[in-house]
Amino acid sequence: MAKEKIEKQESVEETVAEEIAPEAVEQTEVTEEVPVVEETPAPEPVVEEVVEQPKEEVVSETPEEPVVEAVVQEEKPAQPARTDRPPRPAGPGGPRRNDGKRPGGPGGNRPPREQKPKEFDSEVISLSRVTKVNKGGRHFRFSATVAVGDRKGRVGIGTGKANEVPDAIKKAEQSATKSVMRVSIVDNRTIPHEAIGVQGASKVLLKPASKGTGVKAGGPVRAVLELAGVKDILSKSLGSSTKINMAFATLEALKVQKTKEKIAALRGKKVEEI
Repeated sequence: MAKEKIEKQESVEETVAEEIAPEAVEQTEVTEEVPVVEETPAPEPVVEEVVEQPKEEVVSETPEEPVVEAVVQEEKPAQPARTDRPPRPAGPGGPRRNDGKRPGGPGGNRPPREQKPKEFDSEVISLSRVTKVNKGGRHFRFSATVAVGDRKGRVGIGTGKANEVPDAIKKAEQSATKSVMRVSIVDNRTIPHEAIGVQGASKVLLKPASKGTGVKAGGPVRAVLELAGVKDILSKSLGSSTKINMAFATLEALKVQKTKEKIAALRGKKVEEI
């Protein structure tokens, strides 16, 4: 049995060898021949000569402008000025100059106006907006209260109303200037005696003070006293603190001030006799 197996294996190996052998022969025999390609030199580039042709000049035909003959007008001789005409009377601006302008007009010889120094100093005490309700809506206006004075014994208070703030202040200053009054001051610094001013529900007490005290007051009372020229004084508010009423109450207290000379003159006596 072993011999038969060995013989079968040998026969199988021989058959396999016979099948593989012709394929190997065929593979060895098939060889492809590669054609040999001869290299040929590349042709030289041909350079073409470009011949420039002359450009033709383009001449644009423009129409000739017509010649305009200038007409020379003969100059007429100037007529002499009339001397038999009477001179024109001088107007309200003065006689006219040779160029027809008045000496007081623009470019004339009138000197510039000198601005006058302000006679009174002013200070705004109160500024408020007033609303008026109409059928078409609200209408706003402004009300201003201003105190004016020269700081030398004259003081006044006025009010003004307008649609704009500057106009209201200007009107108040004009009103205050018209109502300026003189105040009695002792030694150019304080008031002669104690006084109480009343305006509405406001009451203001004023007392004379020694030298160096200063103005012991605030708000509208201080503004009125400083514009009047008072330098040493004591004050006290005894009622309502409404600015406008306090200012007018201060002015009322200054109105009643009287010096010794005024009292002596009223009584018909000398100052030493009082």
